[in-house]
Amino acid sequence: MITLRGINKTYGKKKQRFQALKDIDLEIPDGASVAIVGKSGSGKSTLMHVMSGLDRPQSGEVVVDGQDILKLKAKAVDRFRSEKMGFIFQAFFVQGNESSFHNVSLPLEIAKVSRGKRKKMILEALERVEMTDKAQERARNLSGGQKQRLAIARAIVAKPSILFADEPTGNLDSTTGEHIEELLFDLNKQQGVTLVIVTHDRDLASRCDIRVNIKDGAIQSIETPKRPKAKGGKS
Repeated sequence: MITLRGINKTYGKKKQRFQALKDIDLEIPDGASVAIVGKSGSGKSTLMHVMSGLDRPQSGEVVVDGQDILKLKAKAVDRFRSEKMGFIFQAFFVQGNESSFHNVSLPLEIAKVSRGKRKKMILEALERVEMTDKAQERARNLSGGQKQRLAIARAIVAKPSILFADEPTGNLDSTTGEHIEELLFDLNKQQGVTLVIVTHDRDLASRCDIRVNIKDGAIQSIETPKRPKAKGGKS
């Protein structure tokens, strides 16, 4: 469970002061898929950064699995995040001169996972995104879709319970984007990973269990789109 209470976030001072988030209250159940939807500048990425501990608000509570991460010191937040969260960004942020294998290894190295355990975990993550054959390929030689799959492998290698994705298909063509979407929702449905997606894509948002609409830093509405019925009449 992720719970946000009374979140306010501002940037700048005096005349340059800008309130990015205004009195945010939000609950995300374990295992849910959630879309944070809004136009550019609406505050949706800031909201993701605050709920994941990448940024700190001026007031409020951010409780993840019973722990208010705002009460933790910086190193403790980093450790908490590395144990429970994975991140995927629109710009991929892969290391171009390094192999796919080494890119996926980075979170495990930071978490000080032993070298003996790392190899199996890395290969499992690459297999999950169908990139085993690219393990020794330098990331700069990969296509855009392959780079995003590599970024997903890196995000899931430590088996996080929460996955944050900020415009994960924004730099991809529609066909490749659909493949990335399927990967993300498979992780959510098959492995119970809580999936939080920041997007302006209404079609992508409609696939999620919960849709949070944000405008000018405030939540306008929280919707639970009707899920299509499965064959046999089951919902």
